[in-house]
Amino acid sequence: MRITTIVKLTAVALGLTATVASAGCASAQPAPVKPTVVLVHGAFAESSSWNGVIDKLNERGLTSIAAGNPLRSVSGDADAVRSVVASIDGPVVLVGHSYGGQVISQVQDPKVKGLVYVAAFAPEEGETIGELSGKFPGSTLGDTLNKVALPDGSTDLYIQPAKFHQQFAADVPTAQATLDAATQRPLNDRALNGKSGAPNWKSVPSWFVFPDADYNIPVAAHRFMAERAGSRATVEIKGASHALTLSQPDAVAKVIVEAAAAIG
Repeated sequence: MRITTIVKLTAVALGLTATVASAGCASAQPAPVKPTVVLVHGAFAESSSWNGVIDKLNERGLTSIAAGNPLRSVSGDADAVRSVVASIDGPVVLVGHSYGGQVISQVQDPKVKGLVYVAAFAPEEGETIGELSGKFPGSTLGDTLNKVALPDGSTDLYIQPAKFHQQFAADVPTAQATLDAATQRPLNDRALNGKSGAPNWKSVPSWFVFPDADYNIPVAAHRFMAERAGSRATVEIKGASHALTLSQPDAVAKVIVEAAAAIG
């Protein structure tokens, strides 16, 4: 982390009555621009799942935007987030939870200076999240899903409400998990099976934070993806569930703040 100390000396304090300017004086340097944090939710969640994290980022003086993720297709969802990034002046830290990690990996924009994966997928080119979650044992998601056929021939996937708490958010209070089960956003099967393009984590620094009790994405998959992406820092939270943004907002925000400081 780079720390800049600025000492201001006034003419009065120095006993000077005139302003002296010379070619040899160093010009004042503008303060570095803090990055905007763009938060991208994943499947079976929605933008308010970031509320606790946003509160912590606000306390640290970071501006954040919880982007709406359509959850319809990898390319279309990436386009939606890319449009949000395009509307922002200055550097951006992209943060993705779960499937949101695949989405942020597809946003190629020079303003994106850092990537934070929160219990998230970081696929290689040509991979799908279904392949990654099945690469290692431990995911029980498939047995909890409800399928809803859509008129366009695709299928929306929901977690059965009765199984949502244990599957997705085991360390979240029951009342909160019940609300989250009712407000979950479905993942379309075209997104589930969508292949990734060339990932930006090959050229943009990344940070990873994930739980060791994740029933959606096996912890071995998290470790594999973090190592493969060359994670600058990897934080593994003991006993936490997949709903890391809800149950561990302090830990998640800390990693985001570190990423923002590192690129600032």
